[in-house]
Amino acid sequence: MDKEPREVAAMFDGVASRYDRTNTILSFGRDRTWRRATRAALDLRPGERCLDLAAGTGVSTEELARSGANVVGVDISLGMLQVGHRARPSVPLLAGDGLTLPFGDASFDAVTISFGLRNIVDTTAALVEMARVTRRGGRLVVCEFSAPINSAFRRVYLGYLMRALPAVARRVSSNPDAYVYLAESIRAWPHQAALAAVVSRSGWSHVGWQNLTGGIVALHRATRP
Repeated sequence: MDKEPREVAAMFDGVASRYDRTNTILSFGRDRTWRRATRAALDLRPGERCLDLAAGTGVSTEELARSGANVVGVDISLGMLQVGHRARPSVPLLAGDGLTLPFGDASFDAVTISFGLRNIVDTTAALVEMARVTRRGGRLVVCEFSAPINSAFRRVYLGYLMRALPAVARRVSSNPDAYVYLAESIRAWPHQAALAAVVSRSGWSHVGWQNLTGGIVALHRATRP
């Protein structure tokens, strides 16, 4: 849980070959809905430049590009990028660290990160770096696991997360042990209001969020002032 970058990259290298399939199975197919919701929240327009951070194999980058925007995906895991290059050769995917992005100031009209912010060792520094590469008036959308808003549903969800998810991962994942970490990282992640406060302190304004699937996932939106 110390999120040392090389260890995180190695963990994702180990799950890369079956990562997209495993996510679809574990989310009961909701991952596709969450990607579409992220694209809608970004409100991308043709010709705009968008950064998709923690893009993995590029499945999210490909979805965002349906808007007509020029989207580039960045990820720290070379294994994920290799799978992405084979599966989606037309999707621009680059290697990079979320704390030291390989782009100049104000390079993008929008930036997004899906299910990756909790894996970066310094959440605030990553959000500050994302603000640096976004133009004034540009948009941020963070798609991340969060806290179900109904208490009964939350108990059921946490039970699935901590017991059933690792068990299912043992059947379908190329590196089941990684999903024990992923489950723990989801449980330890800040709830919606707490994450909104972190975003606000990191150089973003007009921060708000939208719950998806009862709060299992939340989209945090913000603007670069």
